[in-house]
Amino acid sequence: MGASSTSERLTTALQEISSNVRNMKQMEYFVLCRRTNQIKEELRQGVRKSYREVIDVSWGDPHRAGVKPLSFVRQVLAACLYPQLMDGDKLMGDVKERAQRLLRTCAGGSVGSYSDIAGIPQIVQSVSEYIVRRDGGVPCHPKNIYITPGSQWALTNILKVLVNSEASPRTGVLIPVPCHSTTIISLTALGAVAVPYYLREERSWALEVEELQRALESAKGVCNPVALYIINPGNPAGYVQSRKCMQEVIRFAAEKKLFLLADEVYQDCVYGKESEFVSYKRVLAEIGAPLSDTVELASFHTASKGLMGECGLRAGYVELVNLDPAVMKYIHKLFSTNTCPVLGQIALDVMVNPPQPGDPSYPLYLKETQHIRASLAENVRRVEEVINSIPSFSCQSLEGGAFAFPRVFLQPKAIERAKEAGLQPDTFYCMRLLEEAGVLFSPGTEYGQKEGTYHIRFCIMTPTDTMEEILKRLSTFHKQFMKEFS
Repeated sequence: MGASSTSERLTTALQEISSNVRNMKQMEYFVLCRRTNQIKEELRQGVRKSYREVIDVSWGDPHRAGVKPLSFVRQVLAACLYPQLMDGDKLMGDVKERAQRLLRTCAGGSVGSYSDIAGIPQIVQSVSEYIVRRDGGVPCHPKNIYITPGSQWALTNILKVLVNSEASPRTGVLIPVPCHSTTIISLTALGAVAVPYYLREERSWALEVEELQRALESAKGVCNPVALYIINPGNPAGYVQSRKCMQEVIRFAAEKKLFLLADEVYQDCVYGKESEFVSYKRVLAEIGAPLSDTVELASFHTASKGLMGECGLRAGYVELVNLDPAVMKYIHKLFSTNTCPVLGQIALDVMVNPPQPGDPSYPLYLKETQHIRASLAENVRRVEEVINSIPSFSCQSLEGGAFAFPRVFLQPKAIERAKEAGLQPDTFYCMRLLEEAGVLFSPGTEYGQKEGTYHIRFCIMTPTDTMEEILKRLSTFHKQFMKEFS
């Protein structure tokens, strides 16, 4: 009777699950992740393979990939966690000063305390001042900034405000293809329709307004588009938008009355010779009135990405521009459900206020950040060089972000074998690469791609020797794979 009762409860719970949650697509990456864990266990048990360890570059996680944390960041965090460290002489004076100042902003002088809903006021102010510097003096008001447990959390909650799950037709959001999978999953969970607009791969993943117009037309009778989601610099494709492109996008959003969602988390990772990062807020301000006073914009940034790479601390922020005060009240209510951990906020403060010339910690900070930038630049050069030399591969020029997203031209026999295995063709390719070469990539199907094309994504923020090993293993594997299915 007990077992029957339990079964009935579980059945009832299953029936009550939201249809939106039911519609969430399981990521193909999980199949690869599960097999990765099995292989790691096999290696621990002494099973012989052609490699000694699995290299995982499927995540945008620099530390996981072997990049060392920045000393100043970790020292400030350590001092805030255990203030007694400041009693000795092991920490630089500016580290102690920063930690003491930050602890004074914490309730009870402890990082274990709660913070205000929008974040610790002094850190919110620091973020505001950073944005003003970044945007060449464009005003930024602290009241429009919310520090959040990650930029993705902020994006999802802004989407909750924009998406009416009871509306008919359903709410639509224009999203780029390719687009990182968590946003697609969030939209599905909220009951929204993801309206794809395709970036032009053959033009280095260019965003074209004509394609935005096509996407909008395709939504007629299907959904009511309310927002346009932009990723700049790109993820998974490594593009950086030009000012001209951004101006066209803003004018399009204004004309079509679309809310602009600007995912700018890789703004510190720009390495294209003729590329530069400019925020959507700055370009909007440069356009001037009436657009600068009317286009609604949410801009996202985080301490998880870029040179800092503190993914596990889950700290980001969103700045809201031109929102109605009545809407801001609802956002405040929604954001009050979860505040960013204080430790993450401290990391964010260090990100927006790094050591400056003349500070005791500056020489080491400069050395470490220059090393990361130099390694990234070398990896970009080698990835483009090696990938484009491999038959049946094509990699567009990498300008920014943390990933390469090359296209792989798979043979009909390989595609047929993938179908027999119940896998998407690029997932099948990644699975074979994992099994035979011990390298974990993500398949392009996770991010969206034009029908009939296949891609792989991998993080390029690694030590240079790690990237060389990855490219060596990939080249050897691909030659054998293509021969097998020729």
